[in-house]
Amino acid sequence: MLYWAAVFLIVALIAGVFGFGGIAATSAGIAQVLFFLFLILFVAAVLARLVRQ
Repeated sequence: MLYWAAVFLIVALIAGVFGFGGIAATSAGIAQVLFFLFLILFVAAVLARLVRQ
């Protein structure tokens, strides 16, 4: 999931450089959602691991 967030971030940066504002904003939004989803799942996994021990 973190990989796909990075991919969408790179797409957003490239689209922004070439002047495609709509595509850049959409890609950046998707990257942000994926990154925060990754963080939530990572924290949940760490907490589950700590509770199990």
